[in-house]
Amino acid sequence: MDATADDWKRRAAALRHPVRHLIDGDWHDGGDTFAVVSPRDGTVLARVADAGAEEVDLAVAAARRAFDSGPWPRLAPAERGRTLLRVADLIEERRADLALTVSLEMGKPVKDAHDIELRALIGTFRWYGELAGKLTDESPHTAPDALALVTREPAGVVGAVVPWNFPLTLAGWKVAPALAAGCTVVLKPSEHAPLSALLLARIATEAGLPPGVLNVVNGDGPVAGRALGLHPGVDVLAFTGSTAVGRHYLRYAADSNLKRVWLELGGKSPNIILPDAPDLERAAATAAWGIFFNQGEMCTAPSRLLVHSSIAERVTEAVVGHARTLRVGDPLDPATEMGALVGEDHLDRVLGHVRTAVDDGARLLTGGERTLADTGGAYLRPTVLDRVAPDSRLAREEVFGPVLAVLPFDDLDEAVTLANATDYGLAAGLWTADLSTAHRVSRALRAGTVWVNCYEEGDLTVPFGGMKQSGNGRDKSAHALEKYTELKTTWIQL
Repeated sequence: MDATADDWKRRAAALRHPVRHLIDGDWHDGGDTFAVVSPRDGTVLARVADAGAEEVDLAVAAARRAFDSGPWPRLAPAERGRTLLRVADLIEERRADLALTVSLEMGKPVKDAHDIELRALIGTFRWYGELAGKLTDESPHTAPDALALVTREPAGVVGAVVPWNFPLTLAGWKVAPALAAGCTVVLKPSEHAPLSALLLARIATEAGLPPGVLNVVNGDGPVAGRALGLHPGVDVLAFTGSTAVGRHYLRYAADSNLKRVWLELGGKSPNIILPDAPDLERAAATAAWGIFFNQGEMCTAPSRLLVHSSIAERVTEAVVGHARTLRVGDPLDPATEMGALVGEDHLDRVLGHVRTAVDDGARLLTGGERTLADTGGAYLRPTVLDRVAPDSRLAREEVFGPVLAVLPFDDLDEAVTLANATDYGLAAGLWTADLSTAHRVSRALRAGTVWVNCYEEGDLTVPFGGMKQSGNGRDKSAHALEKYTELKTTWIQL
């Protein structure tokens, strides 16, 4: 979309946000409301209905009815797919409003929201819409006097809890495959970014989803999220967020109906650059882009730059150069390359990590301070630190901000050891021209995704998820359907 900053501001002034829960096809108020504050300038965008246990119970009951007796699970899969394709078409029509809403509520540059996040959302609904009618069951070869059938059936009511950093992409990764499988969904977006999810739900309803198939409840984790996690009417819980909160959802499942819980959690991803990288300048530029894209608020962000000592100075200088020229500014300005962090509290936490790192002996090369404070927004300069000790908090804990830790190494075994020296295992990067090295190191890295000579590449055909304390299960690809289906064996004696 070719629009200026003034165009986006005018459109923002005219935008009217849905602010209630969507339950059983109707909009419902909660008992109270909470403010959605824009990190762009600190203004209140809207007051949104706040769900308690009662609203969550209504939403789960609606999803239960829609699953147990409604048409959605009983439609031909191809018909469900056609509905998802209509959702994708309507998202495309409302793409600018959805992108603008994301930018306003969580600080992402509107150009990134429009060109990247919305592209991912549209692609997700289209991909699963096209896949829905192409799935097959199994009929294993057995004895001649028997017929065995293995069918994949929808798992039931899905509770989907998604974060604020990619509020639509991550909602799509859960909602689209769950709906394609024939499940019904109760979606709880982050209290920081509920407005885009509500607009998505409105669009999905307009596309023809039956009442109760997709419900949205707003609220925070300790109340609405907990009620959803403990609810005995929820069969599957899919969560993306912090490892600490993921532990809560496992406890909720244990304390209720032992629902299946699928977790995509935090990361502390290593990005390994070897001296034989095909293009060191490109490797450095990608390292900078990877940690500063989306304000560093990504679980896959390459927050640990592991660089061979023989090239460490050259690569680090290049990364610092990129950081210093990055344009931080108003998310509604298409020229902005890095917007605002999600809020003041999060900005303070990120700055606290930087201060602790410096106190622990790390050297601050650039950034480490807020900027544009006069706007009322939560802006931070891109930050790079070296002399980071491998056992320090900065090297081991997820910062979730535009903060890069540089750790040199002397040989490949040391690099792999450093890369795996974390509780997380979500993603990793490797830069080398040697094919054998690429294969050997990729196998040695304990990460769900390894990018070689690139970062953050891929499409819907490949699965995404983590190892170790980065979670379980996979989003994207046909493998995502495994989370929302159950295998049933039927043995027929002939």
